[in-house]
Amino acid sequence: MATWQAQTQQSLPHSGTSIHQAPALPHGTTVLAFTYQGGVLIAGDRRATEGYQIASTRMEKVFQTDDYSAMAIAGAAGPCVEMAKLFRIELEHYEKLDGQPLTCEGKANRLGQMVKANFPMVLQGLVVIPLFVGYDQKRAIGRIFKYDITGGRYEETDFHAVGSGGKDARLTLKEHFKKRLSEQDAIQVALRALVNAAEEDVGTGGPDLFRRIYPTMKLVDHQGVRDVEESVIAALCEPLMNRHQDE
Repeated sequence: MATWQAQTQQSLPHSGTSIHQAPALPHGTTVLAFTYQGGVLIAGDRRATEGYQIASTRMEKVFQTDDYSAMAIAGAAGPCVEMAKLFRIELEHYEKLDGQPLTCEGKANRLGQMVKANFPMVLQGLVVIPLFVGYDQKRAIGRIFKYDITGGRYEETDFHAVGSGGKDARLTLKEHFKKRLSEQDAIQVALRALVNAAEEDVGTGGPDLFRRIYPTMKLVDHQGVRDVEESVIAALCEPLMNRHQDE
C-alpha cells in the first residue's frame, strides 16, 4: 500500500508542481461567414476579452488578405492579428514572384499550413482559429473554409461561425439563412446572428448605439473585397435591436 501511494504521488501533479499556464491575454471572440447571391459575407463583433475582463471594445477581427479574399480571426488576439498580416504579405509576395495570384484553393491551403505551424503555441494556450473566405473566379462563387487547431482545412458550402459565441451565431444562421440572399438581406442576417450571440455569450460584444461601435463586415464577390459601410450597419442596428427586444 505504501509503495502504491508513493508511486501515485509521483505520477499526479500537486500544489507544488510547476505547471506551465499561459498568462491571461486578450482573446477575440465571434466571427462568421455565409454565402449570398454572387459572393460571400464575412463579419465579426468588436469585443476582446482578457479573462473575466473586457480588454477592448473596438478590436478589428476581419481582414482583407488580397483582392478576392478575406479572413476573420478568433482566439489569442496578438497571434491572430499577426497571422492575418503575415498571410496577406505572403499572398502579395507569391503574386509578385509568380506573376499571378494563388487560386482560392491554394490560398486556403496556405493558411492551413500557417495554422499548423502555430500548433506549438496552441500547447501554451495561444490558440488561433481563422475563418477564410474567397471568391473563386474560375467557378464564379464565394467559398468558405474553416480550420481546426492542427491546421486541418474544411470547406463549408453555406455558413459557419467560430469563437466563444460561434454556436449561438450558427443557430441563428441555421434559422435565417437562405440560398441566394441579396446583399441587404445578408447584412441583416449577419447582424441578427451577432446580436443573438452577444445575448447568450459574455465574450461577444453586440452593437453599442451610444458609443457608435458596430460589427465589421466585408463582402467578397466578382467586384473584389468591399467593406460594408458603418453608416449602413448603423442604420440597420437600431430597428433590429428594437424589434429583437419586442420579440
